[in-house]
Amino acid sequence: MLWITRLSAFFSAAMAVIVLSPSLQSFPPAAAIRSSDRSLISSFRNSPPFRNAADECLLSSAADSNVCNPFLVHVAITLDVTYLRGSIAAVNSILQHSLCPESVFFHFIVSSETNLESLVRSTFQELKFNVYYFAPETVRGLISSSVRQALEQPLNYARNYLAELLEGCVNRVIYLDSDLVVVDDIVKLWKTGLGSRVIGAPEYCHANFTKYFTGGFWAEERFSGTFRGRRRACYFNTGVMVIDLKKWRRGAYTRRIEKWMEVQRSERIYELGSLPPFLLVFAGHVAPISHRWNQHGLGGDNVRGSCRDLHPGPVSLLHWSGSGKPWLRLDSKRPCPLDALWTPYDLYLHTH
Repeated sequence: MLWITRLSAFFSAAMAVIVLSPSLQSFPPAAAIRSSDRSLISSFRNSPPFRNAADECLLSSAADSNVCNPFLVHVAITLDVTYLRGSIAAVNSILQHSLCPESVFFHFIVSSETNLESLVRSTFQELKFNVYYFAPETVRGLISSSVRQALEQPLNYARNYLAELLEGCVNRVIYLDSDLVVVDDIVKLWKTGLGSRVIGAPEYCHANFTKYFTGGFWAEERFSGTFRGRRRACYFNTGVMVIDLKKWRRGAYTRRIEKWMEVQRSERIYELGSLPPFLLVFAGHVAPISHRWNQHGLGGDNVRGSCRDLHPGPVSLLHWSGSGKPWLRLDSKRPCPLDALWTPYDLYLHTH
């Protein structure tokens, strides 16, 4: 209840800031993207100092920063210029709410030569992280057209390859999309028990699962029979997942996903980007995680200007999935009310 009270108070104050402050009349980061790397780096202010409960944290020095340290919490996020502002805000939110931010190790996946590593290092000077290059050619021949062009970008599929991209000593990782903020200690999500499952995620069993696949898919027993024998197959959002990389590698799950993408290229069994292959492989085999860890859909239902409310219940993570991103709506001076909850983590340097 204390968290809800604080959230409500903060929400009211943040809305006042949106209405009154001219500093939010900013330009989108596209201008910085077209500039030099140096200009891009200078487009973000430094993150404030990390909170540190030294007496309770196992890691405190640079000597503990080796990626194979068993006490680290591993978080993977993609970095690209289009969603860069969102990624930076997501990282900032995690650090601000972590009791032991020095225990969080970030794995940034990139697919371009832009010097984003320097930007991260300049913005978060104490951050533990590695950058990994994901070659677009890895999936270019597997991607089929989608209902939204943004869903066809190769980097959307990097989550399929985390087991290959990350160091072999990393046996578990939290994967997060770039359009969210964490408002709770990430270690709580990290400690989620997966049991025998490979992945964990909040499930939404009230959603119409059939709509994620074409009529042709459900008409063909060789396809629809995929879900037979599983417990109820439910929708889950792949933007927030806890993944057991050790089990993933052992079960060759990357290849299982690729096989469904190959089927899609010839049979057209779904319409939505990278989500359906995950559903085909994992739906009905997901370790359920509390819905508080993915208050999703805040980006609207792909209708321009649509706004969503919070789902009932506690909140640990706010996710602007959908076409409406908070930084774009703020810059256009047409924010949704809940976008005020994203602004405290935005490190972008606004101009008047």
